[in-house]
Amino acid sequence: MTEVREPHTVAVVGAGAAGTLTAVQLCETATRRRTPLGLVLLDPAPEAGRGAAYATRDPRHRLNVPAGGMSCYPDDPGHFTRWLCRHGEPSVTAADFATRYRYGAYLADTLAQAIVRAQGTVTVRRLRTRAESCTGTPEGRPTLHLADGGHLTVDSAVLATGPAAPSPTWAPPALRASARFVAAPWATGALDGPLSDTADVLLVGTGLTAVDLSLTLDRPGRTVHALSRSGLLPQPHALTPAGQMGAPEGLDDASLGRLRRAVYRHISRSVRTHGDWRPALDSLRPHTARLWESLTPEDRAEFLAREGALWNTHRHRMAPATAESVARARTARRLTVHTGAVTDAVEHDGSLRVTLSNGRTLHVGWVIDCTGPGRRFDDPLWRSLFASGAAVPGPLGMGVATRDGRLLDSEGRADRPLFTLGAPRRGELWETTAIPEIRVQAAALAGQLLAPLTGRTGRPRTSRRPVDGHGLALSTHAEAAAAYRSGLNRVLKVRAGAEDAFARAVALDPGFALGHAALALLGHECGAAVDVPRALAEAQRSAREHADERERSFVDVVTRRVHGDDGDTALVRHLDAHPADALALAAAVPTIAFSGVTDLDDDHALRLVERTTPAYDGHWFHTSLLAFLRQEQGRLHEAGELAHRALALEPASGHAVHALAHVHYESGVHEAGRDWLDGWVSGQGRGAVHRAHFSWHIALHELALDDPAAVRRRWFAQLAPGRVVTGVRALVDSGSLLWRARLSDSWRGELPAGDVLDTVARDVLERPATAFTALHAAVALAAAGDLAALHRLRDHAAGADAVQREVIVPLCEAFAALVEERFHEAARGLDGLLPVLHRVGGSAAQREVVEETLLYALVSAGRCDAARRLLDTRLDRKEAPRDRRMRAGLPA
Repeated sequence: MTEVREPHTVAVVGAGAAGTLTAVQLCETATRRRTPLGLVLLDPAPEAGRGAAYATRDPRHRLNVPAGGMSCYPDDPGHFTRWLCRHGEPSVTAADFATRYRYGAYLADTLAQAIVRAQGTVTVRRLRTRAESCTGTPEGRPTLHLADGGHLTVDSAVLATGPAAPSPTWAPPALRASARFVAAPWATGALDGPLSDTADVLLVGTGLTAVDLSLTLDRPGRTVHALSRSGLLPQPHALTPAGQMGAPEGLDDASLGRLRRAVYRHISRSVRTHGDWRPALDSLRPHTARLWESLTPEDRAEFLAREGALWNTHRHRMAPATAESVARARTARRLTVHTGAVTDAVEHDGSLRVTLSNGRTLHVGWVIDCTGPGRRFDDPLWRSLFASGAAVPGPLGMGVATRDGRLLDSEGRADRPLFTLGAPRRGELWETTAIPEIRVQAAALAGQLLAPLTGRTGRPRTSRRPVDGHGLALSTHAEAAAAYRSGLNRVLKVRAGAEDAFARAVALDPGFALGHAALALLGHECGAAVDVPRALAEAQRSAREHADERERSFVDVVTRRVHGDDGDTALVRHLDAHPADALALAAAVPTIAFSGVTDLDDDHALRLVERTTPAYDGHWFHTSLLAFLRQEQGRLHEAGELAHRALALEPASGHAVHALAHVHYESGVHEAGRDWLDGWVSGQGRGAVHRAHFSWHIALHELALDDPAAVRRRWFAQLAPGRVVTGVRALVDSGSLLWRARLSDSWRGELPAGDVLDTVARDVLERPATAFTALHAAVALAAAGDLAALHRLRDHAAGADAVQREVIVPLCEAFAALVEERFHEAARGLDGLLPVLHRVGGSAAQREVVEETLLYALVSAGRCDAARRLLDTRLDRKEAPRDRRMRAGLPA
């Protein structure tokens, strides 16, 4: 009889930010590795994710880190920003500061989504109670004793209890005993008294808690006093980041004195270079934990005494909007900051007379403790662990002692399955209370907890793996591999449904790196409805855990292409090592589906395809690509033969049809090409994913035949944006066709370019990921006469990859000159771009829109001789009645 083992069970004590981030990482890591897991969340709060920090509903309480730094995932920094965009804030940017309550909703929603995705692998229970003590079983498993009288025995426990409660020992006994003293301001109902009247209030503490409460309590007729030993409020974030700096030299193996001097020199250099101290301090963030660990206990104590308050006020800053509100309150004297401490307090006639160490006396209605987290944990659970020796206080009495997040016992051992993260590790790490640090700890902790289980309960280790359609092994199971093969086949045929097939593959196996990478590639290159950064992060995580060298190489290729980090070179190198990788080859060749390797000319692209010939042995897909590249070479007869050969093997091969469409167009066989392609679109092409592009090819024939009525009918029936075509396809096909019709006087009346822009996301128009998309964004914006957007596109291109900097920037400037009717300048700029335009990718027929724009600029500038020469060159290439008509219409 086979023993059935219960899933490994992890209890996460606390469902605030740290507990939620841990639970998210445990769910997703276990699902990715297919490791069965039982997860128990222990917290009495009604909703996970909020804790004390993110439960406040006051819209004036904002995060003190921009949205771009608050993602749940360390490898997907834009996740929170994208969530905000999807949840009612479409214009938010990474530099904006969201409200604390919105962030709590984000944490709760991210956890809920992770739990849904983990169904079948992770069993999640939520117990709304507290853990009050912890003991160990003879087998070493922790048993948590709960406030409701129950108990819970688990395999390991993560104590995500958040910061220690403030210690009011600073307050005189009479003040602590007063009903007008608020010791825990974030507790439910704690501020009901101060909010119900207009009496003055004293906040003891001048950190971020005091700042938030000063905004909540601010009202006419009231003075809010804030008191601390330093009298320092948090510094504001800059309205516009000043720049970035690397870490200073002299940080390693330094005493506190040398370290202090190095940091102050670094700050001075930052002020000289950037006019701001913030870049210097921000550059220290990745090194803070290491530097803290390198200091002796004496140095740490000295730092806390001398620089602790200064560090905190500069390191933990206010949002700009918050800082502005605080400044207004101080100017109006509704907020007053004092330096000192409370020495005495006497309650009299419904108010408090508070004496400060600076000799001043304040008459206030309420005193609120805003001193922030205490050093030691004093709740029942931690007291039980300290009493039993299962935990000991951390360095300098701050937090608890840990080793890589695992609790150290009184003997200095870390052999019990008790873990923690965030604020309890403050003594060990110093900077450990912000989301950017906690999310890294949560991811590491999930990997640490699940590592011993993966070999036992994770993926089956078999010598045989399923393969793709070209014999390459796949690191997944048979069902996910079948879905991946379906998606790959659809990509190679240019058929609809590839995105759905790849999504099905990763749903069947969330740890399938190639499936995630394929989705990221389709989203980035083809405008598929994919959360590209999310898919890319999943691909990277899965590749680290379970992938072979080819799969890791492909994930790296996609990563580089998405980030604009020398992706073309990486792709060519990948194909040299793995020529049978058909998806990589499809991405490398500039055809209907992908923009291709943009820094290779057509001959280099052809050699790339020719080098891979032995791996395909006459396969229709490879033959289709070869046909496309032959026509780009001008070897049109050979290209036509290859396309027909591929179509005989696979009549649905969109690449072969695309190649033949180009052969017909470049040969000037417009009537026959129009009729043949129209027939295919109505038949085999009904399932093509890029039907609009084939319709665009038909319309090009109709445009060349000088048939404006046919062009209009085609546009409204098969290329009208919104109804028929959306997104990038509308930009590339519908927008460029409109502009070409307008340039050749084949579209009379109002040009519906606004319809194209309305169906394309603003980010795609003004911050496109590829130079190919940027080219067509510039065309559509010029057609709409949107100069401001053209300038924003130019500014984006100036900070993007090399092709966008060197080609798209001058292209935008030339189009802007055209819109402003500076035709000589526009013609000069466009003429200079023709020799390098191939670098943006795509086909010669697509890039021809720039040549036609140049022709329009030349005619508009009165340079008819130059226009005539250009038309002669075009007619030498291929016959076109439209070009004949335009040439005949030029003045002598």
